[in-house]
Amino acid sequence: MNPLSPSTVPAHVAIIMDGNGRWANARGLPRAMGHRKGVEAVREAVKTASECGVSYLTLFAFSSENWSRPESEVSDLMGLLKTFIRRDLAVLHKQNVRIRIIGDRQNLSGDILPLLLEAEETTRNNTGITLVIAFNYGSRDEMARAMRLLAAEVAAGRLDPSAITPERIGASLDTAGIPDPDLVIRTSGEERLSNFLLWQAAYAELMFVPEFWPDFSRETFIAALSRYAMRERRFGGLQPAATLAVGS
Repeated sequence: MNPLSPSTVPAHVAIIMDGNGRWANARGLPRAMGHRKGVEAVREAVKTASECGVSYLTLFAFSSENWSRPESEVSDLMGLLKTFIRRDLAVLHKQNVRIRIIGDRQNLSGDILPLLLEAEETTRNNTGITLVIAFNYGSRDEMARAMRLLAAEVAAGRLDPSAITPERIGASLDTAGIPDPDLVIRTSGEERLSNFLLWQAAYAELMFVPEFWPDFSRETFIAALSRYAMRERRFGGLQPAATLAVGS
């Protein structure tokens, strides 16, 4: 049941899922346990977003910088991703969830890429919420790859430089066809974007919540959506004249 007004629910919510390791450390547990608990929070977030009427939910699952983490932790994260897709894909498909993957697909291990492609292909025609998984993703890398594609088009004579507009750049990014996020949430109390959707989040509302990702519950999510509903988005413009305070 949706406790929010449909007119105030953001169409696209993006989440930086931060704090799995610190959640585990605070409990004297291995970091791997935090990541496993975080997968449960993913399931709850997808369910809550769908029930509240969010059309797109983007989750920052694994950044292009995360490869520098200890090999054992990276291996565990890859194992969790494989398990999530194998175990949850059928359920998500039954729930009419469409899956999109963004991020650099080059040089991924042989068993990861086929699973990602399978998840996209299996759910391609679903019409419910779109779950966007940012995997091996870094926003600067994404923009560099887009610029190289556009530069190649110009060099080949197929594109005039004057035609490189913000819209054309957006259409060259991994998120082509996906609306920009209305709300970006980061858990764990950290207040930075960490190379996540830098282009797309230009006018997004930003929200930083203290909970570690494994503690990000349905109630936490709905509270964030309720806070979003109270914000006024002007996209660089002014409030309507009738609501401007004297002296504004």
